[in-house]
Amino acid sequence: MQSNLINRWKSGDPVVLRGVWRHRFWWACSTTIVQDTADLLALYWRAGTPNMVPAQRPVPRDLLTNKISLVSHTWVETDVLMLATPEAAHAVYVMWETGQTELRCWYIDLQEPLRRTEIGFDTMDHLLDLVISADRSKWHWKDEDEFEEAVALGVYSIEEARAIRAEGERVIKIFQANQSPFCDGWERWSPPAAWVIPSLPDDWDTSPTE
Repeated sequence: MQSNLINRWKSGDPVVLRGVWRHRFWWACSTTIVQDTADLLALYWRAGTPNMVPAQRPVPRDLLTNKISLVSHTWVETDVLMLATPEAAHAVYVMWETGQTELRCWYIDLQEPLRRTEIGFDTMDHLLDLVISADRSKWHWKDEDEFEEAVALGVYSIEEARAIRAEGERVIKIFQANQSPFCDGWERWSPPAAWVIPSLPDDWDTSPTE
C-alpha cells in the first residue's frame, strides 16, 4: 500500500480510482496499474470490473446539493486504458470493444488532476467531454448541454468553465498534431494474459481527498 506521494505503484498492482466532489464519493472503480512514472499514469479496467455508481443518473443540480447514493455495479460496455499526465486536467481513455482488439474510440474526460491516495487515485469529472473517432478523423464535444446547465447553476464559475473548455481545446490540438499519447501506439496495447479483474476492496471509501 502506498504511504506518500513519492512512492509509486508497480505494473499489475490493483488500485481504486474514485470520483470525489466536496468530500463526498460520486463513484469508484477497481483498476490495474499499467504504468506509474513521473511522466505518465496508465490504468486499465475491462468489462466485468466492479464499481460503485450513483443509484440514478446524476444531473447538474445534484452537484449543488451533493446528495448522492451509490450502488454496486459492473462495468460492461468496453475495455478501457486510461492515460493521464501529472497535473493535467484531463485523461485520455483508449476504449476497445469488449474482449476485442477493435478500437471503439478515444474518449477525453475533462477532470480534476489526479490526486494520489493510500489505495489509488481521486479525481472528479467536469461534465464536459470529447469523443474522438478510432482513426482520429472526427471528434465532437459530449454533454455540452449538461456542462452549460452546471455553469448557469453556479456549479462552475465563468472562469472555471473557460479553463475547462480551454483544456479540451488543448487536447484537440494535441491529437490533431499527433502528439503523445496519441502517437505512442497505446491503441495496440493489450494486458498480460495472467491479469485478473481486481475486486473493489472493503476500504474503497476511506479518507477522500479534496
